[in-house]
Amino acid sequence: MPDSFPFVLNVVAGTAGLSENQARAIWSAVKDAAAAAGGIDWLAPNHAFDIAFAGEPHHLRAALEPAVPGSWLLDLNIVPSEARRKKLLVADMDSTIIGCECVDELADMAGLKDKVAAITERAMRGEIDFAEALCERVALLKGLPLEALARVYAERVRLNRGARAAVATMRAHGAHTILVSGGFTYFTARVAEEAGFHTHQGNTLLDDGAALTGAVAKPILGREAKSEALEKATAALGLDRTQTLAVGDGANDLDMICRAGLGVAYRAKPVVAAAAGAAIAHGDLTTLLYLQGYRADEIIRR
Repeated sequence: MPDSFPFVLNVVAGTAGLSENQARAIWSAVKDAAAAAGGIDWLAPNHAFDIAFAGEPHHLRAALEPAVPGSWLLDLNIVPSEARRKKLLVADMDSTIIGCECVDELADMAGLKDKVAAITERAMRGEIDFAEALCERVALLKGLPLEALARVYAERVRLNRGARAAVATMRAHGAHTILVSGGFTYFTARVAEEAGFHTHQGNTLLDDGAALTGAVAKPILGREAKSEALEKATAALGLDRTQTLAVGDGANDLDMICRAGLGVAYRAKPVVAAAAGAAIAHGDLTTLLYLQGYRADEIIRR
């Protein structure tokens, strides 16, 4: 099928699900704009399906725009038919695998959340340098007792829906999984274990044994380091770039997203969503699996 129909339109619903009428409308738009194979291939009943097609992806996107109202809350992505199931997953942590920004939650413990969160937002949008922004935010945490880290993890850090399933399913099918974050190793170590990643990378907060010193260990893991983590793992595992998947939400994820075989923007800042090969705006993290052609009965749910 990849030779005759080199692309797949992957459709995944948010919480509202997919109706038969919606599926038929999408199928009709695809048939009018491209040569489609066979019909709708349901990956999960009333939730996710594929349509394989031949033609220009940009023509299909243009045809789908008026046919699929935004109110339907669907994620529509076009991916190559070939090499869909990836052998390497590199994922951002904050606001991707988990639902918060840990540095913002630490700042909340110090009564500085609004100030720090504003810097975080600008950094994630790519408006200011990530490393400088990280140092500025960490400096504001000077004197914060170490027990605040444990409180943030226990009270604020929660895995996003589908995180465990995405990691477990890819691992079960032979993929290597890496959590790579511009955040802090205190959290990456715990989140990686909770979500099931093989390994993790992050920045190290410095302390004096009782409180944070307001500094972070150098070199700082940021945009370039995330991309390097992808490249090094790809080489170490003997993989081709097309066999890799990277997912994130902020500007410091852009390089790894753009270099991966499948780069996915998850609930992302506009600059990231515009550059990524695929985007998840409505579905949960199991959408990463449907993008690879996994079916509902293959997903390991924990």
